Amino acid sequence: MADDKSWMAAAIALGERGRGRTAPNPNVGCLIVKQDKMIGQGWTQPGGRPHAEAMALADAGAEARGTTIYVTLEPCAHQSARGPACAELLVEARPKRVVVAIGDPDPRTNGRGAERLKAAGIEVETGVGAGAAEHSLAGFLSRIRRGRPFISLKLAMSLDGKIALPSGESRWITGEDARAHAHHERARADMILVGRGTYEADAPKLDVRLPGLEDRSPRRALLTRGETVEGWTRLGSPEEVFDLEDVNDLLVEGGAGAATAFLAADLVDRLLIYRAPILIGEGKQALGYIGLAALADAHRRWEMGETRMLGIDRLEVYERVRS
Repeated sequence: MADDKSWMAAAIALGERGRGRTAPNPNVGCLIVKQDKMIGQGWTQPGGRPHAEAMALADAGAEARGTTIYVTLEPCAHQSARGPACAELLVEARPKRVVVAIGDPDPRTNGRGAERLKAAGIEVETGVGAGAAEHSLAGFLSRIRRGRPFISLKLAMSLDGKIALPSGESRWITGEDARAHAHHERARADMILVGRGTYEADAPKLDVRLPGLEDRSPRRALLTRGETVEGWTRLGSPEEVFDLEDVNDLLVEGGAGAATAFLAADLVDRLLIYRAPILIGEGKQALGYIGLAALADAHRRWEMGETRMLGIDRLEVYERVRS
């Protein structure tokens, strides 16, 4: 069991390579192991094809027979014009065992992939590394289960909760390490959104400026009731995220108006708070009114998932607690 967990952790890490590039498909990772050695690996490729299992099987070749295959999401069971069902590819490869982290909630598969493998005499085990896989595949799972992307909100602020001076100056509240981490988060998103005020004040490029990841810049979205801007996807309200059928992970990056709107609509799943060790005093608040009627309503809504230092700044990550 310990070996299963280690191999699945490696498969999840492979799947992370595709995050932000596979939508509307999930960012799956797959490993093929024979006699305690990895003989094949794969992850979902940009645009969603080939799938992770197809990549790993091609890597292993004929050696895949009799192996254990680790895959972060139940192999798909539906046929597509873009490629064969992964469950059928696995049946043809004849592994001894397939270890799956989580089932696929897509109604086209949803248990059918595992059943197809079992019907072919292949041992199937589900649930190994399920928690980590849920986090890795959060965007795809949110889109299938909730009908919208998984939404992260980034806030870079001072110790007293300010995001800019009274003049509007905000470059730079946080240091280089924190900004580099924020660019890494951009590279993991399918789309990045700002409000009209931020667009007009800063003319942001919203690109990824990390060496080797420049091609990972996400599509850009603008929250505005005004006209569409060329090269940007227009959202008239936060609720229009339900229309984004080809977006798994959405990063809301600025400013206070957009952050407030998404929190008021209760559409934020994760908070990324970059807190700089500075005091600003009078300045622009990070948030406006988010709809709380009583202080009691603010409690038990957020749970800390991670905290760490990024140079002199502190990153705090909070997950929305949902039933």
